[in-house]
Amino acid sequence: MMSGTGRRVVITGMGVVCPLGLTTDEVWAGLTAGTSAVQPIESFPSAGLPLHHAAEARCFTGEIDNFGPLESERKKAIRKGLKVMCRESQMAVAAAQRALHDSAAREHHAPERFGCVFGSDYMLTLPDDFTASVARCRGGDGSFEFDRWASDGMPQLTPLWLLKYLPNMPGSHIAIYNDLRGPSNSLTVREASGHLAVGEATVTIQRGAADIMVAGATGTRVHPMKTVHALQTEQVAFGDGAPTRWSRPFDAHRSGMVLGEGAAVLILEELSHAERRGARIYGEVIGHAARCATESGGTGRRRQALAHAIGHAVEMAGVQADAVGHLHAHGASTRVGDRDEAAAWRDVLGETASRVPMVAAKSHFGNLGGGSGLAECITSLLALGRGELFPLLNYETPDPECPIRAARAGDPAGDVFVSAAVTPQGQSGAVVIRTLQ
Repeated sequence: MMSGTGRRVVITGMGVVCPLGLTTDEVWAGLTAGTSAVQPIESFPSAGLPLHHAAEARCFTGEIDNFGPLESERKKAIRKGLKVMCRESQMAVAAAQRALHDSAAREHHAPERFGCVFGSDYMLTLPDDFTASVARCRGGDGSFEFDRWASDGMPQLTPLWLLKYLPNMPGSHIAIYNDLRGPSNSLTVREASGHLAVGEATVTIQRGAADIMVAGATGTRVHPMKTVHALQTEQVAFGDGAPTRWSRPFDAHRSGMVLGEGAAVLILEELSHAERRGARIYGEVIGHAARCATESGGTGRRRQALAHAIGHAVEMAGVQADAVGHLHAHGASTRVGDRDEAAAWRDVLGETASRVPMVAAKSHFGNLGGGSGLAECITSLLALGRGELFPLLNYETPDPECPIRAARAGDPAGDVFVSAAVTPQGQSGAVVIRTLQ
């Protein structure tokens, strides 16, 4: 898997903002306690929707204390910049600052050798951003008059409105606040963004263009417009039963995904660079892949996309199927999606796929959109470090169409895990991570 230079890439920092908490200790405590983060929606009025529960990151209020330990000048800069960040960007910066603090990498880097690759969902404005503008364009009968938009409506918009919603802004903010002058890129591949960010950051280090990289992703499905979009285009869980039991990946009685929000960041570093500065090493990236398989009408062929990504990542890693300690599934909890994913794991790993323990953190905190993949990788890294797995929450009735081995509390985590993600459009990413050997 290594480039011609033999540069190995390890993980030396982690940061997360998710419905289970703002610290890895909080997240791990929630996972092992079998906590579901699904609660009534508070961030916007949901009375007009059929969905009234989601997994919001209530721990994240946008206050400067949410961003972890900060030096006074950096704290001042971030506080000033909050007004030009949407919630997704704020969560991204918070996760990045926490990961950077965890790694202590800023004290040991040359700015030109430290880069950033950051992924996101598509970003949408909040309806409130246009309220004043629309009000100015209403006629006497209350109808909207389009010919008044340029003259009366547009001037009411906040001058820096657009900067809040550009998907390259999370990476830009992080690089500016931390003086990261190395290779930088932004990815907008929805749920696959985090895995692809890790892959690009890994290759960047391996080819010698950087020694340290921020690899992260952020996203939300809990948003007035994105929630409606999900309800229109995907299978979303709502209705009968306790909302905390709605997210039940691979269970025979699953009825759809739970919507969530969050961000996660890994600090990737060249091994010898990390060892010279005495960094704590959480694991090593030994395989990664990105693949896409889509029908002509734009519908994703998820089974094919996942199988190709997982297969290539495992091949790159050079590990045998029986050496994998656990699998971290995309696990969206949709009828067709989970069936296709279970088949993809089996396509790659054969019968071993039904014997290796499988976790899916979405069972605890739902689909965080772009932030899901790396938040899930962090939970698996925590499991590697502690030597045991957390349970696949709400898995009670096996589905013959999903022949998996659901993880139970206390199952050994092993030394290697494979994580994968896929979008409804058939974009997929996978990574293979092991404890350092």
